[in-house]
Amino acid sequence: MLKIIDWYIIRKFVSTYLFAILALTVIIIVFDTSEKIDDFVAKQVPLTAIIFNYYGNLIPYLLSVFSALFTFIAVIFFTSNLASHTEIVAMLSNGISFSRIMRPYMITAVAITIFNCILVNFVIPPATANRYEFEEKYIRNPYQNRERDIHRQCSPTQFLYMESFGVREQTAYRFSLENIENDELQSKLTSAYATWDSSKNVWCVYNYTIRTLTDSGEVIAMGQQLDTSVYLTGKDFSIRLNRFVETMNFFELNEYIGALEHQGAAAINDALIEKHKRFAYPVASIILTVIGVTLSSRKMRGGMGIHIGLGVGLSFSYILFQRFSEMFVQSGTLTPGVALWVPNILYIGVAMYLYRNTPK
Repeated sequence: MLKIIDWYIIRKFVSTYLFAILALTVIIIVFDTSEKIDDFVAKQVPLTAIIFNYYGNLIPYLLSVFSALFTFIAVIFFTSNLASHTEIVAMLSNGISFSRIMRPYMITAVAITIFNCILVNFVIPPATANRYEFEEKYIRNPYQNRERDIHRQCSPTQFLYMESFGVREQTAYRFSLENIENDELQSKLTSAYATWDSSKNVWCVYNYTIRTLTDSGEVIAMGQQLDTSVYLTGKDFSIRLNRFVETMNFFELNEYIGALEHQGAAAINDALIEKHKRFAYPVASIILTVIGVTLSSRKMRGGMGIHIGLGVGLSFSYILFQRFSEMFVQSGTLTPGVALWVPNILYIGVAMYLYRNTPK
């Protein structure tokens, strides 16, 4: 059962955390508004759209991004305050073990982690989709797919090619579709262009030729228009990939990754990074809480400033390491799962070392 001391620490933890994260959110919104005010005025964006469609969807994103950092800062701040008033010493001298003092900290950190996991997997994706829609409409230039000679594997036996794709007209130019089984070409469809019909969920192929290879020879069929269905849709070529995966909830992202497994590592890396990020980053709140308590529970000469300085430096190195690890995925050095969890594993070691060497 939770006792008075537990509720006291939890209340201090939560109130400091909320104050820090909300203060930063207000500051970011003020600076973001000053930066985008010209766009809002020039395009006559409705005030309700700015408040609800943009900032209303931006706030949950900011909460998730800065949650681990401000969990750590909150722990450092109020625990240093407890130590400076010798409250930690008083608890230890009255027979309360350090591990017992850690209990309310860990309960709060786990609750924040679970809350953030729910946030990033189910609340933020639709909010992000609405925010990106607002940005595409009022802030950013319309997206143009500048990729050339686009190759995609739609299934283990089906391969798609297009020379280029026009986003506005949803048209693929120099479109072809090959069926290959046992390393042998079975059939190939080629056409001058194909358009994506979202109402029927098919590609409308125009001026097409189909070559089918049989045991008796080659059969050629030609026509003016044909509807064909493959897994890929016009939307797959009409949105920035890193933004596309950020708009999917947990189940949609898993389904998307399953569909990409046959399209090569380059197509799947962004989705896998996003999947592991949604769990690796929230877990950082627990690790940083342990580090924060062990650093700030001692009464040091120099007071709270020493604790905050050490804590902020360590937390920023952790967050920088997390971001830097993604580069190893893009270079092919590490898999997304390993790269995203390595910082957590290393800093768990740091947390355990500090915990064991904390005066108890």
